[in-house]
Amino acid sequence: MSHVVATGAGKVMMDRRTDPTHDYILGLTGKERPRVLFVGTATGDDPAYILSFYTTYHSDRCAPHHLPLFHRAVDDLAGFVRGFDVIHVGGGNTANMLDVWRRQGLDDIMRELWEDESSNVVFTGGSAGGICWFEGGTTDSFGPTLLVLPDGLGFLPGSFSPHYDAEDQRQPIYHAALKSGELGPGYAVGNLQSVHFHGGKFVTAISPVEDALALTVKAVDGEIVETPLPVTVLAGS
Repeated sequence: MSHVVATGAGKVMMDRRTDPTHDYILGLTGKERPRVLFVGTATGDDPAYILSFYTTYHSDRCAPHHLPLFHRAVDDLAGFVRGFDVIHVGGGNTANMLDVWRRQGLDDIMRELWEDESSNVVFTGGSAGGICWFEGGTTDSFGPTLLVLPDGLGFLPGSFSPHYDAEDQRQPIYHAALKSGELGPGYAVGNLQSVHFHGGKFVTAISPVEDALALTVKAVDGEIVETPLPVTVLAGS
């Protein structure tokens, strides 16, 4: 069964070269040198973000590759993607990313991997790369005012709100969407925290720092209930 590790921040976490979160993700594969695929669609395959990925997920740590979709060079997309142990999705514009994936058929390829019980792929990423695995979340895809995106891949039920400690709009917009039913109950994390699921079941929240923000959030009788999650503070933090 595959894993999902959804993180609060994308590029911020990627730029933390020695953050133990990266080792945690690679360790889930059970392989000495896992094959890692970076998908940077959410920033239009930004070269600087791709370079940051290769600097963090360097060849001494894993076998890194990236998949450009704006200047696609792969004919057999399904065959290419299925060869990886980790699919790492960068942050950026969640809505545009999902539209490109659906146009290219990448969403169906990843869904087949997720639904294959013999698969042990780790689906991961921060911000857009965290929201996409859920049914929906809060996003800045449409401009500086945050909106609700009830349009994720739905590998995991409910919703995800990243950047919960870093952006003032996140909490009120998420709360309003939960109260209205536009989003289902879900998870909220700070920039440096992640939530780990295995086979669709919550395992733990992880953090490289002691002061961790990781919550379940739901609306009950019109009121918001936030419940702290158990957090594993990673060794080497």
